[in-house]
Amino acid sequence: MKIELLYFDGCPNHEALLPRLRELLDQARVGGAVELIEVADDAAAQRQRFLGSPTLRVDGRDVEPGAELRSDFGLKCRLYRTEAGFAGVPLDDWVLAAVSQATGS
Repeated sequence: MKIELLYFDGCPNHEALLPRLRELLDQARVGGAVELIEVADDAAAQRQRFLGSPTLRVDGRDVEPGAELRSDFGLKCRLYRTEAGFAGVPLDDWVLAAVSQATGS
């Protein structure tokens, strides 16, 4: 399983996500490293289909449901729309569902 955390320097939310992500991976009994990918500029953001920092992908798929329909790529802090309002990191349930789907469990 490939886990990628895309970010840009200057947005603090990826730093908040990383320890929580490691806890969730431990909880799901999934080993392996998280690949940190710095998105340096807008051209890279377009190439990477970067929806903002942090973007979390499991096996190349964004963990946010419906993210594949979006095209607002760019160098920005990402806000996730949840039932409780906006959040700076993806919901735990989204992360666990993406990991579960990738492992087939």
